[in-house]
Amino acid sequence: MNRRTFVRNSAVLSGLSLVPSQRWLLSHFFPDAGTMTLLRNNVGIYTERGGTIGWMIEGDSVVIVDTQFPEQSQNLIAEVEKRGGKGIDLVINTHHHGDHSGGNIAYKGIADRVLAHSNSKKNQMASAKERGNEDTQLYPDSTFDTEWSDKVGTETVTLRYFGRGHTDGDAFIHFENANVVHMGDLLFNRRFPYIDMGAGASIRSWIDVLQKARKTFDKDTLFIFGHAGEGYPVTGNHDDLKAMQNYLRSVLKYVKKEMRKGRTMEEVAKATESIPGAPEWSGRGVERSISAAFEELGGE
Repeated sequence: MNRRTFVRNSAVLSGLSLVPSQRWLLSHFFPDAGTMTLLRNNVGIYTERGGTIGWMIEGDSVVIVDTQFPEQSQNLIAEVEKRGGKGIDLVINTHHHGDHSGGNIAYKGIADRVLAHSNSKKNQMASAKERGNEDTQLYPDSTFDTEWSDKVGTETVTLRYFGRGHTDGDAFIHFENANVVHMGDLLFNRRFPYIDMGAGASIRSWIDVLQKARKTFDKDTLFIFGHAGEGYPVTGNHDDLKAMQNYLRSVLKYVKKEMRKGRTMEEVAKATESIPGAPEWSGRGVERSISAAFEELGGE
């Protein structure tokens, strides 16, 4: 492999003039942390501002899963340098959202490959064009459709796509030797999820995707989540996948019941603080789930 010297890119976020509700959303999803945490073997997580980053550092072999934003990726690159990394073999995006792929640009000229599901790349390109920030993107140069696997150092990295969920391009990234799986925003641990219907999300399919994951990965698998509610970790196990399935089922059941009563989405959202049957999901943001469920059920 052709090793490159690390460089610091000067790309920064732009357009962050936020209204109060947007400031809340930013702090809600992107709490300050800035920590490297080792999980198993040479695999760990980095948390700062955005979706949880996964990493594997094994001597000169380095894999990064998700990139948050440019500044955060630059901070992570510095941490990788401290741990002996001299280049990045592979950058992977679990999906296209900006808090998971916005920092890709920091790896331009550093990463040998950038990889994502084909729909994730499609969504990233469409979103950048819509927002007019195509010049700050680094798109995947490699994509997959169903499964992809390769060795990096002594670790086998396998990506799987089980269908539509949070978007239509969410991947599971399995570090097989460590038995650690990064599942991005396919799991919001006790936090109301964002269900991106405009990018092909499906609540029903998401439930099935989680079931496939529970069948594919064993009971010893440690999962990395994109986000977590206050007081909850961004890592977990099969029980957390089962709980997320229950939340999604409960959303559909509740909204279908309210629709049969003739209530509108606005009425239901205004009157709902938590979803019956899934009380662990609380706080602000329930209207996102209700809106998505109305859209999905209304299209039947």
